[in-house]
Amino acid sequence: MGNIWLKIKIWTKSILFAAIAIYVLLFMLKNSGQKVTLWYWFGYENEVSMLVLVVITFFSGVIGTVLVRTTFTTIRQIREVRQKGRIDKIEREHAEMKARAAMLQTRTAPAPQPGSSVNPNDPLPLSDDQP
Repeated sequence: MGNIWLKIKIWTKSILFAAIAIYVLLFMLKNSGQKVTLWYWFGYENEVSMLVLVVITFFSGVIGTVLVRTTFTTIRQIREVRQKGRIDKIEREHAEMKARAAMLQTRTAPAPQPGSSVNPNDPLPLSDDQP
């Protein structure tokens, strides 16, 4: 049963390919001799065959599509690079702030001397010469 479906699939593709090939040949035969006036600038017109015009139009469309796609890809890549640059800058600033914070020295309370009464709630003196 599967063999029949495979044969039908192959014959369908073959017939479709043959129909497309015949159409392309007929298109080329009918349009190769027909002349068309091509306007490309003010006062400049040229007579070319329709087949040449169709080929030029096709390749112009392909090139235009590739250029538009390349432009959008480039714009997306530029945005990604800018975003990555911002993230890197923020990470550098964050690391810098951490390094500065680590360099700060914390003031430790002097150990109480025996025989003196020190209240732990009293503020620490700022320097030795202040009361």
